[in-house]
This record gives sequence, structure tokens and C-alpha cells, in this order.
Amino acid sequence: MSRGLSFGARVFAPSPAFTVATLLLCALFVRLGAWQWHKGIQRQEQWTRFARGADQVVALGARAVSDVPLFQRVRVTGRLDGARQFLLDNRTYRGRAGYEVLTPLTRAGAAVLLVDRGWVPFSGSRAQLPDIGFEAAAPVTLSGRIAELPSPGLASGRAAPDARAPWPKVTSYPSAGELSAALGAPLAARILLLDPQAPFGYVRDWQPPGMAPLRHLSYAIQWWSFATLALIVWAIMSTRRNHPAPMR
Repeated sequence: MSRGLSFGARVFAPSPAFTVATLLLCALFVRLGAWQWHKGIQRQEQWTRFARGADQVVALGARAVSDVPLFQRVRVTGRLDGARQFLLDNRTYRGRAGYEVLTPLTRAGAAVLLVDRGWVPFSGSRAQLPDIGFEAAAPVTLSGRIAELPSPGLASGRAAPDARAPWPKVTSYPSAGELSAALGAPLAARILLLDPQAPFGYVRDWQPPGMAPLRHLSYAIQWWSFATLALIVWAIMSTRRNHPAPMR
């Protein structure tokens, strides 16, 4: 007699090792699906904050940038420092390589605020940096969104600004502390994404951070589908024909 559950001419008799392996695999898929689902919910909240941040413009004054919500549009007055600027490397726009230009804005009674003036294309040679100079001796009033410095995610190639390099200094996914050390002045914890219609800028097609929330949710469904498929494969491979014992 075959061990297991008999269903007519077939018997369901999974092996313990195969069952444990399948359960572990299913647990992994379910966990990955839950992680992607929560990432999608968090991303949706970020995208909602990004959309709501444009509802009104808040005067920043000398307040810390942490006093206003992330992605909030603000108006700020100060002096742009065209002599000491940063070029954020590994920034692409519509598939083209380039840099994002970070320019210090000195404010009265507050930390220096880095203004992201937008994207400029790669010249084709690391030895020839784009010309990002300008003349702005008088105080200016700018508007834009409060945002975080770009994070690398799964990307590699972090590079702090080289203290010996001339200005503008090229850097890749730096921390605020590294930029502050290179500038020799305390920096605000966040940066300002300059409004597309504001002066002194380049390509500024700002988008909410990260991939679309629906992509995270679709990945979650995929992982959960893998868990279901693993169970189906386990059930099919654990079912075989019931061969009765021969008569004696």
C-alpha cells in the first residue's frame, strides 16, 4: 500500500525535505511581497506629499529647512555663491548622462542652503566640465521645493568632493557633511530644488523620488504569485499514481 492520501487512482505523498524547502521558499516570497507592498505605500505617501507641496509657497526666511515639510515650496532670499559650486555626477535626464548643479545660497542668520539649479549634459570629457558660471552679486529671492540630497539606492560610485580639486567640485552621492567640509561652512540639512520658471537654472523637470508606487505594488503581486506557484508545483510533484500492491 502507498503511504499518503489516496484520491482514486492517485496518491498525495509529499516528502518531508521537499515540503520544508517549499515552505521556506514560500515564506521568502511572501516576505519579499510584503516588503514591496509597504514600499509602494510609502512611495505613494511621498508622491502625495510632492503633489501637495506645490499648493502654496511658504516664506522660509531664516528658519531651518527641517521646520517645513519635505517637498514644500518655499521662497528664500540670499546671495548665490557662483565661485564655489558642486557638480553632482551620475545624474541622467531622458537617458543622457550629465550633472546636477548645486550652488550655495548664503542666508542671513541661517545655514547655507544648497540650491539645485538643474541638470546640465555631460560634455564628453571629464577634463572639460560644463560652464556653470553666472553673475549675481546682489541678493536674490528664489522659490523651489525642499528636498533631500539624491541617494544612490543600489547604485555604486560614491565620491566625496576632492578638497584639492578646483571649483566647481565634482562629487557623486555625497553626504551633507562631506559637502559642508568641502565648502567650509555649515549647510542646511536639505537642499532646494529650484522652480522650473526661476532664473539661474538649467533643465529642471523635477519628479517625485523613486519608482512609481504601482510598480512596487506590481512587484509585490509577482512575489506572491511565485509563492502560489511554488505551492502548486509542490502539490503536483507530490502526487503520483497509486500502484496497488500485487496479489499473492
